[in-house]
Amino acid sequence: MANVFSMMERANFGSMKRFAIGSVVFIALLIVGCSSTTRVDAGHVGIRVHLAGSERGVSDMPVVMGWVWYNPITEQIVQFPTSVQNVVWSANPHEGRTVDESITFSSTEGVNVNADIGLSFHIDPMQAPKLYGRFRMNDMLELADRYMRNVVREAFGEVASTMPVQEIYGAGKSKMLGDVTQKVRDNLGKDGIIIDQLTFNGSLRLPQNVADAINRAMEATQNAIQSENRVRQVRAEADQAITQAHGQAEATRQKAQGEADAQLIRARSEAKANEIIRLSTSPAVLQYRALEHWDGKLPTYNGGGQLPLLTFDATKLMSGPDDAAREKKLNQLLAEDAPPPPPTAVVPPPPPPPNPVPVPAASTIPAPPPVQ
Repeated sequence: MANVFSMMERANFGSMKRFAIGSVVFIALLIVGCSSTTRVDAGHVGIRVHLAGSERGVSDMPVVMGWVWYNPITEQIVQFPTSVQNVVWSANPHEGRTVDESITFSSTEGVNVNADIGLSFHIDPMQAPKLYGRFRMNDMLELADRYMRNVVREAFGEVASTMPVQEIYGAGKSKMLGDVTQKVRDNLGKDGIIIDQLTFNGSLRLPQNVADAINRAMEATQNAIQSENRVRQVRAEADQAITQAHGQAEATRQKAQGEADAQLIRARSEAKANEIIRLSTSPAVLQYRALEHWDGKLPTYNGGGQLPLLTFDATKLMSGPDDAAREKKLNQLLAEDAPPPPPTAVVPPPPPPPNPVPVPAASTIPAPPPVQ
């Protein structure tokens, strides 16, 4: 009986021992598996760094997003951000850092200009290993505050040194910012840093005396422009008044000319009518008009008697050309007022007569026979 219990105890001990060994092995494998895998988050790429062997250093090929297997003893996976990063270098302690990080540059006259700069950028995923291998950091904001800020400041200094301060403060501000942005892109693009936007955060800051002088010059320019606009307006109004006066004068002249022409036409018509009446008045017509208006009664005088009918020689009242010449001139005046005759129809010429029948010659006609 004792032997049976001892055998059962040895069997249970062996089972427990195997279970313990299996558990230790499983836990060890789990630990090794967890330590040899990592996950690359969205907006990042993984950079594989070889810690031992002949290929020590940063691998040229980035690791894409997701779970990654690696050897934790000889390799290391570094996550590198590729999303858009924003940084502000400002003198305002409420933007960026609490210290003054604004950028100062000088114009061609040597006037210092201070500005708050904003920068947006991201990293080319394919060049992330190269950038990490050069700077050995994956904190992009730290990289921006050191290396990238120096590049931006040098670009502002190079561009601003070729421009006068009045142009920088005025119309050339946008041009200067565009030239600086292009220089920064050319310098940082070789490292895989892509510039999305470079801006001025707020207005430029100048020495007070320079700002006052520029403002006075701008004010004088604006006043000159306003004066020139007023002169143009006055000139335009004067031209408009002159044009209206010319138009009114022309209208008055046309009206007077029309009235004069109308009076002349009426005078000519009346003169022509009077001439027609004069030429058409003959002694017989005068005698007829007198008889037409006579009521058949002889005139009376104060004594009560009647006056004899007065007669006169009408031929002696007429003066001018003779009857034939007067009638000819009257016909000419009447012909001027007559409507034009209707156009005459063109009558085609008659067709030629048919060919005549040929008559034989007299010599070919036989003589009649003699009479018996």
